[in-house]
Amino acid sequence: HVQLVESGGGSVQAGGSLRLSCEASGITEGTNCIGWFRQFPGKEREGVATIQTRGGTTYYSDSVKGRFTISHDSADNAAYLWMNNLEPDDTAMYYCAASNLVVQSPNVFRVPSFRFWGQGTQVTVSA
Repeated sequence: HVQLVESGGGSVQAGGSLRLSCEASGITEGTNCIGWFRQFPGKEREGVATIQTRGGTTYYSDSVKGRFTISHDSADNAAYLWMNNLEPDDTAMYYCAASNLVVQSPNVFRVPSFRFWGQGTQVTVSA
């Protein structure tokens, strides 16, 4: 079982930056993919970025490509989402998720593929 705890959310102005952190604990050796998802009020959870823990292959949604960067630190059992040039449309609850599957295109943002989820951290971007 893997436990995930997100941190780093907050309020920023448009154009600003934030770094989200995801600390993993428990039995993490079987984790093959870590993802960041976000959820707008009343909407389905959507994928933002994923990274394969072995090999480091990354995937990004079109809406964040070029602005967000996902990384994974196996020594610290942590993942990060570096968010630059934030826009008001990025305002959402952000979740970290882990999968034992080698999640690959075109299913990299398939929510059921990720078994473990954190509680989320709120990101608010003002105009």
